[in-house]
Amino acid sequence: MKSRLFGLGTVLVVLAAVGATSVPASSAPSSGPAGTLPLGPAGLPETRTTQQLQPGVTLTRIVRGADAPALGWTVEVSIPAGAGSPDPDAPPSALNDRASADKLVADLRAATFDARAEQVTTARTADFAGGTLGWRVRVGQFDSQSAATAERTRLRTAGYTGAAVYRGWDGEPGSRGPWKIDVLTIDPHRFHGALKASYGPDLENREKTSELMAAAGANAGINAGFFVLDPKAGAPGDPAGVGVYDGRVLSEPVSGRPALVVHDSGSRTGVTRLTWQAKVTGRAASLPLDGINRVPGLIRNCGGTADDKPTALPLHDVTCTDDDELVAFTPEFGKRTPSGEGVEAVIDRHGRVVEARSPRGGPLPKGGSSVQATGQDVARLSALAKVGQPLRVQSALKDEQGGTVSPPAGTSVLNGGPELVRDGREHVTVAADGMVQPGNPSFYYGWVHKRNPRTLAGTDAAGRTVLVTADGRSTGALGLSIPESAAVAKALGLRDAINLDGGGSTTMVVDGQVINVPSDATGERPVGDALLILPERS
Repeated sequence: MKSRLFGLGTVLVVLAAVGATSVPASSAPSSGPAGTLPLGPAGLPETRTTQQLQPGVTLTRIVRGADAPALGWTVEVSIPAGAGSPDPDAPPSALNDRASADKLVADLRAATFDARAEQVTTARTADFAGGTLGWRVRVGQFDSQSAATAERTRLRTAGYTGAAVYRGWDGEPGSRGPWKIDVLTIDPHRFHGALKASYGPDLENREKTSELMAAAGANAGINAGFFVLDPKAGAPGDPAGVGVYDGRVLSEPVSGRPALVVHDSGSRTGVTRLTWQAKVTGRAASLPLDGINRVPGLIRNCGGTADDKPTALPLHDVTCTDDDELVAFTPEFGKRTPSGEGVEAVIDRHGRVVEARSPRGGPLPKGGSSVQATGQDVARLSALAKVGQPLRVQSALKDEQGGTVSPPAGTSVLNGGPELVRDGREHVTVAADGMVQPGNPSFYYGWVHKRNPRTLAGTDAAGRTVLVTADGRSTGALGLSIPESAAVAKALGLRDAINLDGGGSTTMVVDGQVINVPSDATGERPVGDALLILPERS
């Protein structure tokens, strides 16, 4: 795997551009994705519009189930924890045990609301048995969002919390759509441009995918990896997992989670799982590093070291903590390193300590770097890093076999999860990648089981890179559950595929225009990084 994903070399052949065409799914051109989408009942109408953007790059828009009737709206009520719940003091949640759901239904009916309890079952995946997730409570069935919202307001007045939801987002297999999916296919045998990831001017701030495209002069692109959104979880925009840009490791992996590896040539794209080892070395000793280019003490999506709380395993959308950390910084992080209690050894471009500042935080010298320490690691770093003496940071990515991975220049590695397809078979790894959270079935229900906007990526049997966005959270585009995402990736011919960041982040931009419909009410969301397709190199 290492030689295939991180090797060198490609073959380039010219392909003449063609105009846009509309074709039925059964006769899609060979340059585009194949296979009718396995969404909804068989026989749903499916249309595909295909356009050549540049030699070797094809855009295909797929619309399935466009004639689907409206499914109606309802109000999903948050269920207070009851005597049967693992934690009776837990806050209200979307799912709970049967007894808690039944009690809420009885209370709502007594208050004249048309309430019902519904059992939620979910499909088996590669590493999760599926089955019953829990029970949800819903009130009423409405023909419009406005009617559901009015009932939600009445519920809130009565002291209950909930949300108006469209039933098409539930993930039920009988839904008739519509689904709207955009697919970019990059054929390395015909591609003369460059495929690369960009985080913008710095790691710690967010930019829109369209802004990252414009700055790089790209022809097309999608949003990429997970990132910090809440300042309480770190520096907004910082990758929440591995980030390699032009061969430089600028963010450590969430240990063992899958990542997308791409090269500027568009060849040998693949999915791999990486870990990270790093240390800071002075004249007398070495100390292990916890991270790179992130706020010390905050580990977004977890998967860090053994002393992290509550776990060292991946835990998606959770911020683990560690009071005692050593974190390295490079100039790519931002204008200033994070401020706070502790100490920071500032290193010049020649690898010597020029300052030990406390509290930590501030600018870095040109070409320099730093190491920050918090908690019990303050004394350790202070003893190791003496002004005027050398201090060296060393880090290495490790593959699944424990071998060292050295990404060459032109390589990007983007964090994601879960894995969707492996060797041409659906292979959804929700447990290994932190989406199965004991005691919190509501997270799995909302993030995995229900339909959402999704961004997917992978490679097909012909070695082509395939980038996919699926719109969602509207009546005009239902979105995909994670199992549906895997089924779609397989139907599009992907042999290996991964889920990238989705939800309101899902964005595809072509020729400077956002061509999908981002689900945030404010429109296109600023993100941490994007994967860009650049024009032919002169």
